[in-house]
Amino acid sequence: MYSLLNRIFKLEEEETTIKKEIIGGITTFCTMSYIIFVQPAILSIAGMDYNSVILATCISSAIACFLMAFLANYPFALAPGMGENFLFTFTLCLGMGFTWQSSLAIVFISGLLFVFLSLFKTREKIIEIFPDCLKNAIPAGIGLLITFVGLQWAGLIVVNQGTMVSVGNLKNAIPLVTIFSLFIILFLQSIRFTGAILVGIFFSSIAYLLLGIIPIARPEFKYSFSTFFQLDFYSLIDKWHEAIPAILIFFFLDLFDTVGTLVGVGNTAGFMKEGKLPRAGGAFLSDALGTCIGAVCGTSTVTSYVESASGVAVGARTGLASIITGICFFITIPLIPFLSILGYNAGPEYYEQIGMKGINFSMYPAVAPALIVIGFLMMGSVKRILWENISEGFPAFLTIIFMAFGYGITEGISIGCISYVVIKCLLGKHREINIWMYPIAIAFLLRYIFLK
Repeated sequence: MYSLLNRIFKLEEEETTIKKEIIGGITTFCTMSYIIFVQPAILSIAGMDYNSVILATCISSAIACFLMAFLANYPFALAPGMGENFLFTFTLCLGMGFTWQSSLAIVFISGLLFVFLSLFKTREKIIEIFPDCLKNAIPAGIGLLITFVGLQWAGLIVVNQGTMVSVGNLKNAIPLVTIFSLFIILFLQSIRFTGAILVGIFFSSIAYLLLGIIPIARPEFKYSFSTFFQLDFYSLIDKWHEAIPAILIFFFLDLFDTVGTLVGVGNTAGFMKEGKLPRAGGAFLSDALGTCIGAVCGTSTVTSYVESASGVAVGARTGLASIITGICFFITIPLIPFLSILGYNAGPEYYEQIGMKGINFSMYPAVAPALIVIGFLMMGSVKRILWENISEGFPAFLTIIFMAFGYGITEGISIGCISYVVIKCLLGKHREINIWMYPIAIAFLLRYIFLK
């Protein structure tokens, strides 16, 4: 068995073991498992069946993870993307009046565009075009964003009308459990214990169960496939003038979210070689095919997840970890009621306990400690940025800041690209700019002019 796995995934070449890959795959699954329960909650607002969307999420995520394993041999997990699901529900369905069936068709077509570009290696060329300052800023920006989300989910950061955010009530159970979980993870990592993040997740989950913050789910689940194979292309013909911009928006968002994630996690794992990501074509193709498969099953854009950094942090280096993550998604289907604690939304009553009255966004405290530690691990790339060079340092700085506080990977990349080109030109260093950065910067600028 070992020789077969070693031959397929090149375990010895990547200096990893089956144990590390298994732990890495499970760890990644645990940190991203909340999507199993968040996705149907969001898409059900558009009229889609909750239980069917859960199945669509698990099945499409698993298949996409398998594709990543065999086409690219990377420990990058895939699932329906946060952000794209809100765009699907609130912009396409509720805002523009598309049915969820026609919205799935829009997602599918955008996926076909991804497949086309991936086959011609267009998307992996984008990685090569990006300057080193942005390549090093992207993982740090993602890390800061992940940390910011984790702090919110833990109640360590709360909304404040005067300063927008402030430190939460540290006497409350949720922040305290998070702090203790952080100490456990950091201690275990200091002694090089493989799976420290996974231990922290389960510690916080058990603690919340004992405190009554997370209730024990009842084993009830009715299987439904009502969202499968429901794509409606015909209705797009009558609304083509709205459908085309919608397709391009989904294409645009997934394109740069994926580039940002692959560069960020790839850089953290040490996969980047001379500014390039080996086997990037296979990684992009996996992402593109995952989007198409997700639309057929009945879910919004499937994309690479930054939570893959958690698996990388505990030693995952090959596609075997993605196989394990995919298997976890399949195993979850009959176990959803029992495993819901990992993706449990604490609820408005707990927001009030930590001083967040009237807030409607989701908070998943069980995985919050893991996100904070992952963010810390991803910040290391900032040391490779040439801060003393304004034309390199300031675009990198803006990339990090806007990615975290603009609450989106695409936002950081957009501002970073625009500022990089503008500052280089202002300082007379236009010869240092890759010629393809000009149309990219212009495209991002037009996005803010016409889409914002």
